Amino acid sequence: MSRTYLELSQDDGSAHKFYEVTVQGQVVTVRYGRIGAAGQTQTSTFPTAQKAEAAAAKKIGEKVRKGYEAAVQGQRAPRAVSRRQVASAPSTARAVAPVLWRFRTGSAAFGIHIDEDRCWVGNQAGDVYTLAHGGEVLARYQLPDGVKCLVADDFWIYAGCDDGRVYDLSSKLPFAAYDIAADVDIFWLDIHEGVLNVADRAGRLTVIDHEDEHQWSRGGRGEHAWMVRADDRAVYHGHTRGVTAHSPDGGVELWHTPTQGAVLFGWQEDDAVYAGTARHTVQRLSKATGGIEATYHCDSPVYSCATSPGGRFVFAGDSASSVYCFDRDGTRLWKLGTGGGSALSMQYRDERLFLVTTDGSLVCVDASEAAVTAAQQGSVPVVRDVKLAATLPTYAPATAATAVTTVTVAPAGSVVVECVQENGRTRIHVVTEGYDRSWNVQFPRAIREPGARYVVDALHAASGGFYRVRGDIRRLR
Repeated sequence: MSRTYLELSQDDGSAHKFYEVTVQGQVVTVRYGRIGAAGQTQTSTFPTAQKAEAAAAKKIGEKVRKGYEAAVQGQRAPRAVSRRQVASAPSTARAVAPVLWRFRTGSAAFGIHIDEDRCWVGNQAGDVYTLAHGGEVLARYQLPDGVKCLVADDFWIYAGCDDGRVYDLSSKLPFAAYDIAADVDIFWLDIHEGVLNVADRAGRLTVIDHEDEHQWSRGGRGEHAWMVRADDRAVYHGHTRGVTAHSPDGGVELWHTPTQGAVLFGWQEDDAVYAGTARHTVQRLSKATGGIEATYHCDSPVYSCATSPGGRFVFAGDSASSVYCFDRDGTRLWKLGTGGGSALSMQYRDERLFLVTTDGSLVCVDASEAAVTAAQQGSVPVVRDVKLAATLPTYAPATAATAVTTVTVAPAGSVVVECVQENGRTRIHVVTEGYDRSWNVQFPRAIREPGARYVVDALHAASGGFYRVRGDIRRLR
């Protein structure tokens, strides 16, 4: 067995990662990631030991040409991960929002997603909780590092994590779906039709496909990119100098619009994107041209924003623990205190405004006209503080094939897929009749093993010509 360990570390912190290649007979194992972390592992099997050695030498040579050097594991300390520095002042609003319930996660929270059945919240301790709309805590996911954001792509729910990975939380066990470059600090991400778009601390925009392979990257016009949103037409990238739209294929710049201050948050509707800025505004930009269509004025820097369907109402959360509502043309309808910290993310659904705050709380606000009117007159409901259940289901990421349940027979209605080796890479193809067997299947790399077969609940065709797994994954013995 031979082992080569390399590191690339630059003084300015722009790179701090390792790359290890181990050859044992016909098997080549590559481990890579941030220095000090366990990293991601990929294993490939070759027809002969000689071909395995040649493939390993090629991989090592590529890294050396990029500046990697031989190193001793453990001598360099891990690089600190960027944490968003936020201040939260007391609210200047005359009244407090009608909060129905509050769940304290224990750490500052950025990630939120509200779907038809559940509320999701992720915090900087790496905890992701799911709750019913009434506030009952249903489950907890424990990820390896802080959660920067939660995003949905149709059925699938993803968490951007400070360990440099993006986890799929759609099945019982979370899987590492994407492994972003080790020197990238995720600030925000969006996933559209299985394609990952990442905005980072340096202001870069990076696009990764369904096979976790880099497609393109663009240096931002500014830094600290806290906004990225994507659709079929473009990827919308917000940073310290405004919002830039790039074409999904190749990243050609379509337009750039300076905003009133650095962009701190982003939201999108079908025809517009919304940028919350450090200069106390939310600005609505046309997706087609980048033109500013409306400006919504707040009293402090805007940490988060959201809209009701179609953009009829626009909501904003500022650095002074206040939440605002505007009509579409920019008229302020109300301003209320959150009752507990500034909103770092928010989402509106069915006359409820959900906030995650600097004090680590998920807050449910009754945003109906009657409740807001009563709150402005000083009448608010008694806040219900949600408590954790004594026996809460808790799930940690699957890291190996042993973490997947084994079955001997594929259940009726399920789909069988197989892991194959193609040009030194592991791919997943469909075995079950009725599917295009030339298409790849988006599948967690951590559990891929050439020759193994797996059973999945369902497959859905993506517009990019591949399948996506829906439901649980089991290994077929």
